[in-house]
This record gives sequence, C-alpha cells and structure tokens, in this order.
Amino acid sequence: MKSIKKRLSKNFMLIIVISVMAFEFILINFITKYYYSNIEEVLTNQIMISADFYSRYFSNNSLEENVMDNVDVFWKQTQAQVQIINKDGKVLMDSIGIKPKGNIETSDVKKALKGQKGKWIGNVDYDDAKVIAIAYPLKSNGKIVGALRYISSLKKVDRAIYRVALMFLSIGIIVIAVVGVFSTFLAKSIIEPIEKLTKTAEKMANGDLLVRNNEKFDDEIDKLSDALNYMAEEILKKDQLKNEFISSVSHELRTPLTAIKGWAITLNTEELPEEALIRDGLKIIENESERLSSMVEELLDFSKLISGKVTIKKEKANLYDVVAYVEKYLGPRAAREKINFIVDYDCNIPELYIDSNRMKQVFINILDNAFKFVKDEGERKVILKARLEKDYIVITIEDNGIGISKEELPKIKEKFYKGKSSKSQNGIGLSICDEIIKMHNGTLYIESEVNVGTTVYIKLPNV
Repeated sequence: MKSIKKRLSKNFMLIIVISVMAFEFILINFITKYYYSNIEEVLTNQIMISADFYSRYFSNNSLEENVMDNVDVFWKQTQAQVQIINKDGKVLMDSIGIKPKGNIETSDVKKALKGQKGKWIGNVDYDDAKVIAIAYPLKSNGKIVGALRYISSLKKVDRAIYRVALMFLSIGIIVIAVVGVFSTFLAKSIIEPIEKLTKTAEKMANGDLLVRNNEKFDDEIDKLSDALNYMAEEILKKDQLKNEFISSVSHELRTPLTAIKGWAITLNTEELPEEALIRDGLKIIENESERLSSMVEELLDFSKLISGKVTIKKEKANLYDVVAYVEKYLGPRAAREKINFIVDYDCNIPELYIDSNRMKQVFINILDNAFKFVKDEGERKVILKARLEKDYIVITIEDNGIGISKEELPKIKEKFYKGKSSKSQNGIGLSICDEIIKMHNGTLYIESEVNVGTTVYIKLPNV
C-alpha cells in the first residue's frame, strides 16, 4: 500500500520544483534579454551618430575614397569592431583587419542595405564566443551607398549572465531543499491525525465501541473525528436497544408460550377436568396464540419494512372507509374498557391514493396505544379526527392519558425504544407506523404532556 505521506510529500516537491524551475527560466530569460538589449542600445546609439556624421560631412566623396582618407572617423565613436560595407555586401574596411572571403549576407547587413537598422546575433570564425552585430545604412545625398557595421563580442555579457543564472539556481536549490523539509513536516502534520483516526476506526471495527478519538484539531479532521465518535455512541445505543429488544421479545414470547404449554399439560391429563375448566383453558390457549401470532406478524412487518422488501399498493380509496372499519374494529373494546371513543370525520375529504390495509394497521396500532395509556380514573376519552387542511389531510388521534415525558418524546419513534411507562410488547409499533406514513409521502409527529395526554398527528398529501 502506498503511503499518503510519501505521495503528499512527493506531490508537494514536484509542484515546488516545477514552480521554482519555471520562475528561474523566466527570470534568466529576462536577464539575458536585458543585458543584450543594453548592448544593442549602446551600439545603436554609437552607429547612428557615426552614420549621421558621415551623411553630413563626408557624403560628397565616394565610400571608397572616404575609407582611404577618413577611415578613423568611423571607429573613434566606439570600442566595437567596425566594418564598412559597400552596396554589394563587400567589406571595404574592418577595424581589426578581418577580411571575409566573400560578401556578407547576414540579416543585419541586408536590412541596412535596404535602409533599415539591422541586428544579428551569431558565431564568427575569429571569436570563440557569440557576437552581436548592428548594421546601419550609409547615405549620400539621400541615396544608400553602403552600410556601417558595429560588432561586439558577447563573452563578458554571457559570463555575467552565467554568474547570475548560477546564483539563481543556487537560490532555487536552497528554496527547494527548505520547502522539501517543510513539506515533510506539513505532510506529517496532516497524516498523523488521520493515522490516529484510522487506528481508532479499526478498533471500533473490531468491536471496541468504547474507544474514542480525543485529538482536537479544529478542522475537517476534527469534524470527522466527532462524527466517528458520534457514530460509535449511536451504535452503542442501538446495540443496547437491540439487546433490550431481544430480552423483551424473549420475555413477551415466553409468557404466552408458558400459558399455552401449561394449559396443554393440564388438558392432557388422564382425568379430564370439568367442562367449564376445559373451555377456560381452550379460551386462554386461543387468546395467547392470537397474541403470539400478532407479535410474530409485527416482527415480520418490521423486518420487511427496514429491509425495504415491503412495497405498498396504493389505490384510489375513500379514507372514510378506513376510519369506519377502525371504529367498528375497536368500538367493542372501547365499550368493554369504558372508554369514550369519538370519531370525527370531515366529509369534504376527497379520495386518496393509499394502501388501505396499511393505513388500517397504522390507525389500529396508534389507537391501541391510546387505549392502553388512557387514564384509569375519571373520564376516559380517545378522539380520532380527520380534517382537510389546504394541500394535506390531517388525522389526529388524541387521548387524555398519562402522557410522555419531554426526555422520552424525541426517542418514541426510534426502533426498539420502550419508554419507562411503556406497555408495548417490543417497542417497534410506532416505528412501523412511521415507516408506513413515510412510504405514503406523509409525516407522523407526536405532542404530549405528562398527566395531560398525547396527540398523534398524521399528515398525508392531498393527491
């Protein structure tokens, strides 16, 4: 596995080296152009003075005559090598005595013979360094009669440029070395917290959910650390809830099974008990079997919902039919338990696309809780209301029961959660209801006050 630290340091160094080298390349080019421009400017000023002097005072004689009689006037203005060239490109005079074999056909001379200043940089046979040549036209009575050429060696200039370039390269190497050291420390400062965080995550993955990453950096890594710690805390909570759920389910399943087994043993004795006792025993077995079946169905529903294997079948249906069914289903129980069960339905509610069976399940589950928690004394009341409010259908289920504390209220819809005063079998009923409502693109929320009562709100879109 490649180390992020090495990769980070390598990338830092690559960026720095490229940046420094590019900067030095631009800087050395600039210095070179600056030095060359200065020499060109000096030679240009000198050659223009000499050419102007020739045009004013020596243009009456031919170029060849002036070379013979007044040759010193051409090079006393400069320390450069001076050449006088005729219109054919032939060198008539050279200040250092160089006589080229043929005519000069460099670009500077050609431009000068056309009436323009010419510049040429290149190598010559008699010097081991490059030279710069500036050529300028010589005129007599407005006509070009030849060219004046100043040549200067670039040896000293190139040497100066080399020294400056060497100095820049040395500075660049020092900068790269210093930045390299700093990049190593920088990479280390970034990687070390990640390594610590990785070790903490590995311990958590191996089951040690009590370990925490306590390093504080006040940056994105710190946020990741907090998220990891929070995740571990939530997993611990969920694990605890799961264990409590398993314990609770085991207990809840054991109770009806014990009753069924006990009565089965009693009814299986050689001496049959009295007929009334047989009926009581069979009735208990029937009731406990029904309760056991209900618990198993609820567990299966929950398992399918959280795994996403359940799909609701929406059809156009009248919500009143669902409410009417629930009223008939729970009416006898309400009468038996002396609960004033009130159903208030708004007749203006249009037909909706819903899964009627799932909605019945939601209402029955919530009303079952309301019946369980209604007050034992005084007026015992549960109200089911359905109203059309703008773009939503709002169903409220209200009771005047013992209520839910502020501490427990935010957790009441969590999976496996059972409050202190809960009479739930396994703590998953409300979570199932919440999932079903979400699948209908609706919302379910609860308001409650201790010793006052609880109201469950269900909002369904009016579509």
